Amino acid sequence: MKKRERFDVIKDILESIKKNNGKIKPTRLLYSSNLSSLMFKDYISDLVKTGLITEVSNSKNKKHYEITEKGNDFLRKYSMFNEFVSNLGL
Repeated sequence: MKKRERFDVIKDILESIKKNNGKIKPTRLLYSSNLSSLMFKDYISDLVKTGLITEVSNSKNKKHYEITEKGNDFLRKYSMFNEFVSNLGL
């Protein structure tokens, strides 16, 4: 099995959130991202710091993650880049 590149993992996490109406609970996201819990925490921390996702807590202190406009922009540009590379035959 081929190892996923960092941008592919980020794309997969963002797409999982987007497919779930823009928000998802941590456990569900962990399973859909197919990462170890340690790697998952690292990626989530980086995505929150860079503003691609936000962590939201409700009144019962239950949290979920939401994709931001910056995260949606990342997905659009990622798709455009992959299409560009594919058209070049690389």
